[in-house]
Amino acid sequence: MAAAAVRSAKQSLRAELKQRLRALSAEERRRQSRLLTEKVIAHSQYQKSKRISIFLSMPDEIDTEEIIKDMFQRGKTCFIPRYQFQSNHMDMVRLASPEEISSLPKTSWNIHQPGEDEVREEAFSTGGLDLIFMPGLGFDKQGNRLGRGRGYYDAYLRRCLQHWGVKPYVLALAFKEQICLQVPVDENDVQVDEVLYEDSSAP
Repeated sequence: MAAAAVRSAKQSLRAELKQRLRALSAEERRRQSRLLTEKVIAHSQYQKSKRISIFLSMPDEIDTEEIIKDMFQRGKTCFIPRYQFQSNHMDMVRLASPEEISSLPKTSWNIHQPGEDEVREEAFSTGGLDLIFMPGLGFDKQGNRLGRGRGYYDAYLRRCLQHWGVKPYVLALAFKEQICLQVPVDENDVQVDEVLYEDSSAP
């Protein structure tokens, strides 16, 4: 598929998925989020991972709050994305506690994240990550992901590969409405290892 064709296929699929997500009731989002939280907590990759990066959810994403609380209860080290808006660069910086989230400044996307000038432990400089929870707009069962078009996670995973020669295990969290037959991809898109959603098989 030519690059321009992939781009336009992605654009129309993004529009369709945003519409599907808007149609989800708050109750249904909560129900699927609870179910996925249970799946994550029972997942062997999650249980054995010590250093984990997880996104702070936007309203149209699986709610990660309970997973974050569980990570702290189990003594895992939790990292969250800090996006640089003028580029596609993202760092994973350490979160001190679940309670800290609500006091972090909000970005223009309405996501809490530590200020760019605030010094925090950064996953890259202190030993990397075992597991990354990945957001996205759409996924297919082959592990292809449609992001929001900024390329933050793809660039981050490529950096992991260049730096360590391996990438962390990548687990996507999705509403079942975000599962597509086939996601259009180009050579810059990095696949996820597994997509967790309501009907995915038990780990």
